[in-house]
Amino acid sequence: MGAQLKALLAQDRVIKVFALGQLCHPKLVEMAAWSGGFDAVWLDQEHAGLTVQQIEEAARAARGCGLDSFVRLTATDYATVMRALEAGAGGVMAAMVRSVRQVEDLMAWTKFHPRGMRGVNGSGVDGRYGATPAADYYRQANAETVVAVQIEHIDAVEEVEKIAAIADLDFLFIGPADLSQSMGIPGQWDHQRMWQAVERVARACRAHRLPWAILPRDAEYARRCVDLGCRILSLGIDSWFFNLGVKAFKDRFAEYFPPS
Repeated sequence: MGAQLKALLAQDRVIKVFALGQLCHPKLVEMAAWSGGFDAVWLDQEHAGLTVQQIEEAARAARGCGLDSFVRLTATDYATVMRALEAGAGGVMAAMVRSVRQVEDLMAWTKFHPRGMRGVNGSGVDGRYGATPAADYYRQANAETVVAVQIEHIDAVEEVEKIAAIADLDFLFIGPADLSQSMGIPGQWDHQRMWQAVERVARACRAHRLPWAILPRDAEYARRCVDLGCRILSLGIDSWFFNLGVKAFKDRFAEYFPPS
């Protein structure tokens, strides 16, 4: 699990992912997947408080539609990481990372020996409920599990060169909203200092041949990021999809929805 996304990361093209959180449901995973064009889904445990069962069901739906998945974790610790992986997610992404030490802790929790000391179980989805021989389980998990971190605090930007150099990290994901807030310019995504931070992350990733991702505000913002080397675009969140859909239907039947 995670092998498909890793294979995509090895290709020289832009990967398109979408997020499910407030409205996370297997049917919405299927609907988004069957709409075409997406490569993976990420599940927002950080803000939506997803349960292990919700992660398991959404990850199963994604696999059934040919998509990989990863989980943006809540406050990250050993158990949180382990449970998301054992629920069948292809990988994990730590939010609010601020230091190299935090990333090294994440690597230790996601990888088995010799890279880390992840807790051994094998009876979850990722171990085919105990059917995968132990040696194969360790090897496959270490090789296939996707590990990412979010760069959404200025402290992380100040250490991004060292973070990008960490072995077995698969990509960095810039969070413009929180990053701008940590810089004292909340919501100002186009502020010169914000673009300087994005460019610094891009340079660090380029130096270490590490892909980076972002959730762009609009197509113009996405194009500028891709021009800087962004390889993964998170194009939409479930609540955005719903709100845009509602607006489209109201516009279609405008005579029945007069301006309030």
